[in-house]
Amino acid sequence: MKFVWQLLTVVAVSAAGGQGLAAAADNPYLQLTLGGATAVLAVFLYGWVVRRTEHRPAAEVSREGAASAFGRGLLIGAAMFTAVIVNLLTSGYYDVDGLGSPKGALGLFGFMAAAAVTEELLYRGVLFRWVEKLTGTYLALVLTGLLFGASHLLNPHASLLGAAAIAIEAGFMLTAAYVATRRLWVAIGIHFGWNFAASGVFSTEVSGNDTPQGLLDSATSGPRLLTGGDFGPEASVYSVLFGVLVTIAFMWLAHRRGYVVPPRRADRAAAAPTLVR
Repeated sequence: MKFVWQLLTVVAVSAAGGQGLAAAADNPYLQLTLGGATAVLAVFLYGWVVRRTEHRPAAEVSREGAASAFGRGLLIGAAMFTAVIVNLLTSGYYDVDGLGSPKGALGLFGFMAAAAVTEELLYRGVLFRWVEKLTGTYLALVLTGLLFGASHLLNPHASLLGAAAIAIEAGFMLTAAYVATRRLWVAIGIHFGWNFAASGVFSTEVSGNDTPQGLLDSATSGPRLLTGGDFGPEASVYSVLFGVLVTIAFMWLAHRRGYVVPPRRADRAAAAPTLVR
């Protein structure tokens, strides 16, 4: 029942926040406010239900060091997507025609903040953490990463290629970020930095969704393998490559810190997350 209560709490906040953001689609200022409120409420309720059901501090979302950890993740996520765009730009597959919509970027800031927080709480905070206790780190990483990718098959312009790319570059990488830190803030920062750079800055599709225009008036065209086609650059081979490299780096760090749980010790998974070093 602990797992169920935590799952239902995050899903309920995500659903309510999503409906509110959809209703405010024409008001970027309201979207910014609602998105921020959804993110804060989700973290608060997740922490509360973890304390109530597991009788422990919710160290994975503790406020101590949260800002710096989130900031590091934000820089990593934004830098990764910028690297993808630079490769497309230099290849002639990404064009900028000028300034886009700063107002649109504001609304996307709130929308992506809510999405990053609720998805990380759900997939890493609840699903991965509980599956890891049963299977160990690596199998849990693969299973929940594949589930994360498969969930994107429900998106517009979805494809098996896009879902596989999401599973590898996001599902595996974001889980690895959690394993390496045993906190959610770096993963949330990466998730938000990547999504906001994609939509709010470079104005590309995000996981097949045609989001409002961001800061740049831009267009992407060229081979689907490189650009991701209608699904967006997240299905690009560049995104997958960078995601794999960052995943390897995080898992190396996790091993170095002794945070990887082997299958034979899955029932003794670390219960006291450590601050990001």
